[in-house]
Amino acid sequence: MPTPPPSRADRRRATETRILDRARELFAERGFDRTTIRAVATAAGVDPALVMQYFGSKRELFTQAVQTLPAPPADLGSDALVDQLLGTLGLKLGGLPEGALAMMRSMLTDPAAAEYVRDALGRQIAGIGGALPEAEDAELRAALVVTALLGITIGHQLLGLAPLSDAPADRVAALLRPAVRALVEPRADAAGGDEGPAGP
Repeated sequence: MPTPPPSRADRRRATETRILDRARELFAERGFDRTTIRAVATAAGVDPALVMQYFGSKRELFTQAVQTLPAPPADLGSDALVDQLLGTLGLKLGGLPEGALAMMRSMLTDPAAAEYVRDALGRQIAGIGGALPEAEDAELRAALVVTALLGITIGHQLLGLAPLSDAPADRVAALLRPAVRALVEPRADAAGGDEGPAGP
């Protein structure tokens, strides 16, 4: 029995997916400001009016295209948390989803993108901070971890810094491990790290 032709709803979903895929690629390559509806439509092989009909505006298209930032980690012990954080870094250095790259490229020039990233990072900070109940400054420690990993990701993925680009991800993670461990294990620096300079 022959396969029935795709329904109108199926064709619409396929077209929307194609538009979102092309938009994700262009936003990642050019950022929000330099990506146009016309360019997305051309890349997707559709009329610009159809993009507007499906998504309403470039802002809504962008919002739907970039909803791929990773969720915060679950509540873990410190060893598992360090492993998960460094494992996530390995994935980031191996290549981020186009939506995440688009958001990162746009966050310094587009206020809405910046707000989206701020919210996503805030959830990550809350998740990591929740795994550090013994630390009085858990939120600060979590923010330092998250922003350090973000900076490394930007240097590797968007700036292409040669020392980062040339180094294997496991080597980067190995060098970072003591610093991340010091941040997520408060007792590791309690013996002398917070006492300040010795007297004369």
